[in-house]
Amino acid sequence: MNDSIIRTRYADALVKYVRETGNGDSVCQQAEKLARVLGEVPDLSRMMAAKDVVSDAKKRELLQAALGEPMAPELARFVDLLIANGRIGALRMVLLDFKDRYRRSLGLRKASLKVAVPPPDELVTRLKALVKERTGDEADIEVVVDPDLIGGFVFDIDDAIIDKSVARKLELIKLQFIEKNRRIV
Repeated sequence: MNDSIIRTRYADALVKYVRETGNGDSVCQQAEKLARVLGEVPDLSRMMAAKDVVSDAKKRELLQAALGEPMAPELARFVDLLIANGRIGALRMVLLDFKDRYRRSLGLRKASLKVAVPPPDELVTRLKALVKERTGDEADIEVVVDPDLIGGFVFDIDDAIIDKSVARKLELIKLQFIEKNRRIV
């Protein structure tokens, strides 16, 4: 079966489970933290995926230690399920999918606005209103100041990116010149 289908099914199951138990917010925070650690420590992800190198009990211990706090019962049970089904190697991707799907189930969308200088508050408010109007969901917009953009903005919501930065426009002009010079030579 396709890994993305498996990942999606496990993430949906965890969303449904935490919505039933009412502990979704804490599980989502721990899932985000654990996914970040698994991304930063690739050896840990490889050990999780290895079938006969590390015992199942040791995998649980390693994940608990990586989290650095007591694991929520729902998350612990979910990790046990992944281990039992031989899918623990997909944990990071399942947790990332879970985080996005859980937020969407609450009507929240994660977005980022990258700008060269801090934007006025009314711009962020207008963007939130626009997202609410178009999707019906609330937007949690993280503002990132990146002087390398020179000007303009990059707005990223879900998997859609709107890049209206000066740096991108200059890059496009540069590529056009390179292409024209190739034709001349």
